Amino acid sequence: MTGNQKSDRPDRLAVQRKAVDGVRVVTVQGEIDHTVKDILTKALLSEDDTAAPLRIVADLSGVTFMDSSGINVFIAVHQQVDSPQGWLRIAGAQESVLHVLALVGVDTLIPCHPTVEQALNA
Repeated sequence: MTGNQKSDRPDRLAVQRKAVDGVRVVTVQGEIDHTVKDILTKALLSEDDTAAPLRIVADLSGVTFMDSSGINVFIAVHQQVDSPQGWLRIAGAQESVLHVLALVGVDTLIPCHPTVEQALNA
């Protein structure tokens, strides 16, 4: 498992990555806005110039705020990994974040699940 935080605003966003049966699970805590979008993108795709993973679950259970920057990150990542073998799924989004995802229709593009386990087994 690896961690990553924005050094000048460590209270804003924390991400941890782990692999579960070949799926990258990225656990996100804090706020997603324009100041942390690059950190989130790297955590979801790759932080060391290795190939992007085919399957990703973004655990948003610890996210308290997300603006359009987060929406843009998730759409871009979805477009990069979407294939017959690849996908992006969102898990555990709090009601306020889920509302933002639904408001712009991202929940119809990227499957949203109540838990990481459900996202992994979908």
